[in-house]
Amino acid sequence: MGLSITGAVAAACNDDMNCKSSWTTITADQKQEIFAYAEDYKAFMDKARTELSFVTEAIKIAEANGFKPLKDDSPMTPGAKYYDNNRDRAISLIVIGEDDFTTGFHVVGAHIDSPRLELKNVPLYGKGEYALFQTNYHGGMKRHQWTNIPLAIMGRVDKKDGTTVQINIGMDENDPIFMIPEVSPHTDRGYGNKTVASHLTAEDMDPIVAHIPGPNGDDVSNQVEAFLKTTYGISRGDLVSAELALVPAMKSRDMGFDRSMIAAYGQDDRLAGYANVRAILEIDRPNKTAIAHLVDNEEVGNVNNTGAKSQYFSNLISRLIEAKMGDDMRETYVRRALSNSRMISIDVNPGINPMRPSAWEPLNAPRLGYGVNLKLYGRGFNANSEYIAYIRKTLDDADVPWQTATYKVGTAGGGTIGGEFARQDMNVIDFGVPVLSIHTPYAVSDKVDVWNLYRACHAFFDR
Repeated sequence: MGLSITGAVAAACNDDMNCKSSWTTITADQKQEIFAYAEDYKAFMDKARTELSFVTEAIKIAEANGFKPLKDDSPMTPGAKYYDNNRDRAISLIVIGEDDFTTGFHVVGAHIDSPRLELKNVPLYGKGEYALFQTNYHGGMKRHQWTNIPLAIMGRVDKKDGTTVQINIGMDENDPIFMIPEVSPHTDRGYGNKTVASHLTAEDMDPIVAHIPGPNGDDVSNQVEAFLKTTYGISRGDLVSAELALVPAMKSRDMGFDRSMIAAYGQDDRLAGYANVRAILEIDRPNKTAIAHLVDNEEVGNVNNTGAKSQYFSNLISRLIEAKMGDDMRETYVRRALSNSRMISIDVNPGINPMRPSAWEPLNAPRLGYGVNLKLYGRGFNANSEYIAYIRKTLDDADVPWQTATYKVGTAGGGTIGGEFARQDMNVIDFGVPVLSIHTPYAVSDKVDVWNLYRACHAFFDR
């Protein structure tokens, strides 16, 4: 796959900070490549709707490209390719480099969870001759945006006998869907005066899942329980040990007459996760060992043993060093390797929205179509200036267009996983691409930005 933009357009305009839309600098062949990449991306996104399904799909792609499961005795030969599955909810892809591990790793990190609704552990109940599911929410959302849209149920149910039942209902066109119905305008007297935030409480976000009562007028929820038992062999009690999510069932689609954009659920941050995976698949024998690190639970604070606050990553580095050094391994080697490592934490962020451009200060606002954006937060949260310079050179040498992103002072905010790795003494910078309608059921990205983020990851791994 080609990785260059004609001439040194990106590097030149980034020197005077006067760049144009990336669409104006590409060739016809590159446009064809961008659109082909977008088709692969959309197909992946329609399968990888949760972190569980992302890991499943990533393993399929990795194994098809020569990656093998990491074992304690895996040879640390330059060019060797491994993956490590962290509890089915996070994953790391690794390509062993030429340099000694203590000189550091090149890591690209992203999170693979997205805002969604989750079923409570005892979810099923009847109300007004309907069966509904009680839900909780994962990540920030505007609740009204999750009503009146088709929802799919995805996830797993783990039973006491050690078996696991996979659930995926609503994505196939022949499946039923689920929905949280809104009050119609004919019957909303009194509701219309409420603010958007108070119109629906978090406890109101319960989808209808069935309506036909039992033969003797039995509660509809009992019919659902019987269906789950007959179809999947699971009981109400089994739902206590389940991880089931309600996600938008709309397929990823091209947007606009020119098909320049992609509308899809979960682009925060599986857009970055996919770019990360695609880039490392093409790395053969890097100088620094390359790691594509994908984690869970960023939307709720990087928690649990599959989130960025876990000790999993430092344990992974320990395993790699021990596999290479055996009994000569020392804990100081791990600390030294982390301190010498460079990391890019990639995550999308809001781009300038034509409906509300005043939310941004234009000089430092990311625009769709202008390339990856370096997130410079200020107030001590920036990467240090020498590391920013290193990243600028990496992108410019590969002719990857970039821009800066700084929130309007005191009016917006948001972080990602980078801070958790900076605490481990790693050199870390946040960047990503701008997206419209983040944290909604259907966000919008620009195809040329999605492609350029993949190219940015590739350039960093290949440094």
